Order: sequence, then structure tokens, then C-alpha cells
Amino acid sequence: MLCGDLRLRVRVIIAQAAEEIGVKIINGVLSSDHVHIMAEIPPHVSVSEFVKLLKGRSSRKIQQEFPDIGKKYWGCHFWARGFFSSTSGNVTDDIINNYINNHSDAHKPDNILNISLE
Repeated sequence: MLCGDLRLRVRVIIAQAAEEIGVKIINGVLSSDHVHIMAEIPPHVSVSEFVKLLKGRSSRKIQQEFPDIGKKYWGCHFWARGFFSSTSGNVTDDIINNYINNHSDAHKPDNILNISLE
């Protein structure tokens, strides 16, 4: 479960990793058990590469910084194997942002690089 200091750290790791490869996070929310991100990904970065970086780096760092977390997850898997992605061609950016913004009652003052906490 993403809560407390763990949730804050995951948010920072995601923001840092995205910035490192030139991905702009437009909007996002960290729920207790999943993450929604709307991002502008440069053409040279595939969506799967972006997700792999976020999940891999955050999993490794979280397990290093929060050693007790490894006891909760069998096989050292912090994240589930899959992910969902879609382009905004079939749906407008406004609809996606509205979904993310209404996904929770997150308050924007808790927002770091457009990833709010639920």
C-alpha cells in the first residue's frame, strides 16, 4: 500500500525519473494501490521503456530505503507486472485530466511536479 513516507518517496522517484529522460508529467495521482499518469513522452522514448524505468527504479529504491517493505511482497515485486496506456487521440486531454482530477479528493497544495496524492 502506498501511504505515508513511502507514498511521498514514490512520487519523488517518479518525478525524477521522468525528468531524467525528458518526459513531462502533465497530471497524475498516486492512489493507495495504483498510479495514474498523463505524460508527454518524447518520440525517442517508448511507453514501455518509460514504465519500465519508473517501476524498476522506484521498486529498487523503495526496497533499499524501506527494508521492511520487502517482507510484505513475495519475490521482491513491488509493482504488478502489467500497465495500461493509451494515447489522447481518441479522447481529449480535457477528458483525461478531468478523470485524473476527479479520481480523488487530492488537494493541489500536496502536488509535486503534477503528481498529487489521493
